[in-house]
Amino acid sequence: MTIVVTGATGHLGRLAVEHLVARGVPASDIVAAGRTESKLAELAETLGVRTAVVDFTSPATLDGALAGADTLVLVSGSEVGQRVAQHRNAVEAAARAGVSRLVYTSAPFATESPLILAPEHKATEELIAASGIPAVILRNGWYHENYAGAFEQAAASGTYTASTGSGRVSSAARSDYAEAIAAALTTDGHLGQVYELSGDTAWDGTEFAAAASEALASTVVFNPVSPEENLALLTAAGLDEGTAGFVVALDANIAEGLLGHTPGTLHELIGHPTLPLVDYFRALVAQRG
Repeated sequence: MTIVVTGATGHLGRLAVEHLVARGVPASDIVAAGRTESKLAELAETLGVRTAVVDFTSPATLDGALAGADTLVLVSGSEVGQRVAQHRNAVEAAARAGVSRLVYTSAPFATESPLILAPEHKATEELIAASGIPAVILRNGWYHENYAGAFEQAAASGTYTASTGSGRVSSAARSDYAEAIAAALTTDGHLGQVYELSGDTAWDGTEFAAAASEALASTVVFNPVSPEENLALLTAAGLDEGTAGFVVALDANIAEGLLGHTPGTLHELIGHPTLPLVDYFRALVAQRG
C-alpha cells in the first residue's frame, strides 16, 4: 500500500503524515508530496517517509508522485481562485495512476452552503465523483489556528473585534482534522462517506474573549462592530481591500450561522474530544516562553 499525501510541506498535510505514522502506517508506505524540497528533506529525515516534489499546476509531477500509489490524500490547495484547476489536475492524475482510494479535505456543507469558500470545494467534490475513484470527503470546519492573529491582537489591545454578531464558530485544532485523515485511512467503513467535521463546542465573540481572558490571565472584551465598521478598521490596519473584504464576508457567514454546527462527528472519528479553544490559547501563551 502506498499513500500519497499532498500539501505535506504545509500545516495540515504534515500533521496528516505524522498521524498516519503514529497510527502504525509504515513510513515506507507514505509519500509526502509538496513544493518545498527543504521541508520534504526534513520530513524524510525525521519521519522516514518517502517524498516527492509536486506542483498542482504541473501534471507531470503529479504523475511521478502517484506512480504505483493506491491512495491519494488530496489536501485542498491554499490558492483561492485557482483550486478547481489545480484539484482537477490531481484528480485526473490519480485516475491515470489507477488510484483506488481518495481522501479530500473539503469545506462545511460544500455542495449546498452559501459559505464564501464553498464553491471551489463543491466543484472539486463533483470532479472526484465524476472520476469514479472511491472517496472519503472530509468537510473540515474552522481551525483554531485561523485565530492566532486575532488572539495576539486581543492580547495586546484587550479587545477582540469582529463583525460576527451573535454567530458561533465550532472550530477545532488543525491536528484534530489531520488525525481524521489518518483515522479514515486506518479504520474500516469510510469509503463513500461524506463527513461534516467540527469542534465539539461552538463559541461566539463573547466566549472567544472569555477564553482569551482565561488563557492570558487578563481581561479581553468582545467589541462587536458592523461589517462596514470592520472593513474600515481592517483597511486602516493595512489590509488591502480584497483581503479585508474577504475577512468581512467570512464574518458575515459566521453571523449567518454557517460555521457553528456541532454534530460530534470529528470527535467520533478520531476517538477523543477535540481540543477546546481555551487550551489552544494556553498553548499560544506557553510558546511565548
